[in-house]
This record gives sequence, C-alpha cells and structure tokens, in this order.
Amino acid sequence: MKKLGLIGGMGPQSTIPYYHGIVYGVQKRTAPDFFPNLTIESVNVFHILDLCAREDYDAIARYLLEAIRNLYKAGAEFAALSANTSHIVFDRLAEESPIPLLSIIDATRDEALRRGYSKAGLLGTRFTMTKRFYRDPFERAGIEIAVPEGEDFDFVDRKITEELEYGIIKPETLSRFQQIISRMKQTRGIETIILGCTELPLLLNDRNSPLPCLDTVEIHIDAIVNKILS
Repeated sequence: MKKLGLIGGMGPQSTIPYYHGIVYGVQKRTAPDFFPNLTIESVNVFHILDLCAREDYDAIARYLLEAIRNLYKAGAEFAALSANTSHIVFDRLAEESPIPLLSIIDATRDEALRRGYSKAGLLGTRFTMTKRFYRDPFERAGIEIAVPEGEDFDFVDRKITEELEYGIIKPETLSRFQQIISRMKQTRGIETIILGCTELPLLLNDRNSPLPCLDTVEIHIDAIVNKILS
C-alpha cells in the first residue's frame, strides 16, 4: 500500500471532498477499521492564479515543487494535485519531482475514452479553457474539446474565481451554467461536459446538468485510491 502526498488548498472547498473520498474509498475496499496514511500540503490557490495571469510558469513550478518535496520528506510515495489549473506545469513537475505524480487530466481522458466520447465540452478557469495543457492529451486520444465562447467564457471563469473558490453557490449561477452547457450541446455538438475545475462539482452534477458530467474530482479520487492500493 502506497502513501499519498496530496497538494491541497487549490482551493480548500475541493480539498475537503478529496480527503473524504480518498480515506473512505480505501476503507471501502479494505476493511471497516482501516484508513490510509496520507499527508496534505496546502498551498494558496490565489497565488497560483496570480502567477498564471502573469504567465510566470517558472514560479508556479518552483512553488509546487517545494510542496511536492515537503510531501516526499513526509514519506509520500506518490503525489497528486487537487486542482486542474495547476496542471499547466504538470509535465515539468513530473520531470523534476522526487516521486511519481498522478495526473487529473490523464485520469479524466481515460474515463472519457472508457465511456466512448468523441467530443467533450470543457469548463474551468480561463487558463484551463484556453491553454493547450488540457486540450492536447484529449485530442491526441481522438477526443475533440470545445469551450464556451464570448460572454459565456467570461462568466464561467468569473464565477469560479469569485464564487466557487469561496464555496458560494447561487441558484442563478447554476441556471446560467445549465444554459451554457445546453448552448454548447446545440451549437458545438458536445456529448459530455468536463468539470475542469475541482470546485465545479459543488455546483454541477449528473442530476442537474443538461449533459453527463465528467467529474474530475471523482475520477481523480478513484485513480488515487487505485494507486494507494496498488
């Protein structure tokens, strides 16, 4: 059984379901009286978003590598980032990390392939929706990625950073997200929607979304549990 090092705080609202899902996911597959040993290193999501806005990817990598090294010193045998946007420097982190890293993007792509999707909508921060780090792994696997356009694009990014990062859930925000997904289905032909920010499952799920969701938190947790038990 492998010890996980989890980089949290990106943001705290998503770190909570990560912790709950991992410890109870392992318990479910082992024994009622067992929880796994893991370490969480919490970082500042707003610092990362500021560095993304300045496109200072070297600084992002240094910041997250320090967190990974702290987890390694705490005995972690592999690590995971509990956020999508921070994967903008994942390849560099994987090269320099002292322990293996488990990608949320790769896990989500593999699940999309398993479900047989060929075209997916992507919601997330503006960095996740515009940069190639998310799109490329899907397109190499034959899955086309579409993102919102115009005012819809700005709305998605703004509501993530101004509301969901703080755990604020508003019915009117959900209604607009539902309209955006429906519009993308009609105009772009998407078959599923990727919840490409780990706060988005606070707002959207298969029960209220016009399309099936690829919940990156749930998918990543499942991959982490499998890795712990491998």
